[in-house]
Amino acid sequence: MLNRKNNMVTYNPFRDIEELEKNFFADPFGSFFRSNELAEFKIDVTDEGDRYEMEADLPGFDKKDIHLEINGDTLKLSAERHTKTEEKDKKDKIVHMERSYGSYTRQFDVSGIDTNAIKAKYENGVLKLTLPKKQQALQEGKRLEIE
Repeated sequence: MLNRKNNMVTYNPFRDIEELEKNFFADPFGSFFRSNELAEFKIDVTDEGDRYEMEADLPGFDKKDIHLEINGDTLKLSAERHTKTEEKDKKDKIVHMERSYGSYTRQFDVSGIDTNAIKAKYENGVLKLTLPKKQQALQEGKRLEIE
C-alpha cells in the first residue's frame, strides 16, 4: 500500500503481507474455489459455406450420457454427469468439491439446417456436430393466367 505524507509516497510492505495473511487464513482457498457461475458447456460455431461446424466442450462426460434431440426446428443438446459422492463421500474424506455434477442443456435453432444429414462425433471431451445447410430449392417458373 502506498501512503501520502507531506507529498512523499511511502511503501509499507508489511501491511501488504499482513493483509495477504489475514485473507489467506480467513479463506484459505481464496477466490480460486469461489464461482457463482453454473458450469455450462461452451460451444464454437463456424460457417463453412454449405454447412455449420459446431464444437461443444464436454470434458469428463461419458458418450452414453450425451443426448441430441431434434424437435421441430430446435436441436436440444443435453449431458449428464453423475456424482462420485453417491459412493458415500469416499468414507467422508472429501474436503472440498468444486467439480459440478448434474444435467446440462442447451438448445439451438436449426430451421435452416438439413436435420436428416446432421453428423455427430464425440472424441477427447469435445462433441463435434456437422450441420449441413438446407439447399434452397430452385423455384420453377410458372405461367400466370390473366383474368
